[in-house]
Amino acid sequence: VRLVESGGGLVQAGGSLRLSCAASDATFRLDTMGWYRQAPGKQRELVAGITGPGDRTNYEDFVKGRFTISRDNDVNTMYLQMTNLKPEDTAVYYCNSLWSVSGPVRGTSWGQGTQVTVSS
Repeated sequence: VRLVESGGGLVQAGGSLRLSCAASDATFRLDTMGWYRQAPGKQRELVAGITGPGDRTNYEDFVKGRFTISRDNDVNTMYLQMTNLKPEDTAVYYCNSLWSVSGPVRGTSWGQGTQVTVSS
């Protein structure tokens, strides 16, 4: 399955963005999916995960209460609604399939990601 991330941009602290992850294949709806991010000089880290049907989600502590993961299997797309953004959220955001909503990653390749930059 090919995954394409979009929706990133430059936003001021406290602002919002919605990221999208479009899948090329309808098998997407069977997969537990997640968002990862990688900041400059840091390792890639899991942000949030969601089951295939969308009935269970998981959020890492640093985004709880600010980010919401969702999916629309009718259009093979997953979303990440980000609110109250902080400068430390600056990173390239990626989507990929997961073994569970808390990881680890199952997909063997990564897309180009989408850059999120939060200014103070």
